[in-house]
Amino acid sequence: MNATGGERADRDRARAEAAARLPVTFRPLLTRVVLLTVGILLLGTFLVLAVLMPEEGASPWSTGDRVGVAVLGVLALAVLVLLSRPKAVADRGGLTVVNVVVRRRLAWAEVLGVRLRPGDAWVHLDLADGTTLAVMGIQPGIARRQALHDARLLRELVTALGEAPERPGRGGDQAGPG
Repeated sequence: MNATGGERADRDRARAEAAARLPVTFRPLLTRVVLLTVGILLLGTFLVLAVLMPEEGASPWSTGDRVGVAVLGVLALAVLVLLSRPKAVADRGGLTVVNVVVRRRLAWAEVLGVRLRPGDAWVHLDLADGTTLAVMGIQPGIARRQALHDARLLRELVTALGEAPERPGRGGDQAGPG
């Protein structure tokens, strides 16, 4: 069944409105600020500890001990920086999902749905290949209201941009691949 002219105009209008919002970056800002602040404080604490520990006395600290403590502070900061990395970037070409160590680029047509259920740690995408992908850049942990807003916006973008544009001579209500 072909889409009517009105349905096609509504879909085109929704695509245009969604495209006008792009690019948009989804990132748990408050979580990121907390993680980076804690990381910097930890590094500072470890560096102060390495400098202030006694060189003499009953249990003196060697240069190796001091370097070890400083390196431990740098490693703690590095882990917290890595944990603050997640984000999702939506642009006209698709969605780039950056999780802790994995980065994946998706075309809009690959994303079938956006889910954020009560109790979920972050948004999940239902993909055309039958798998799901976590979007750690939208997490309701500290900023629940912002995460719900971001999940709705991403769902609107997927709805508006997710279906491949209709080609001449093809019906508008065809099922996806599979």
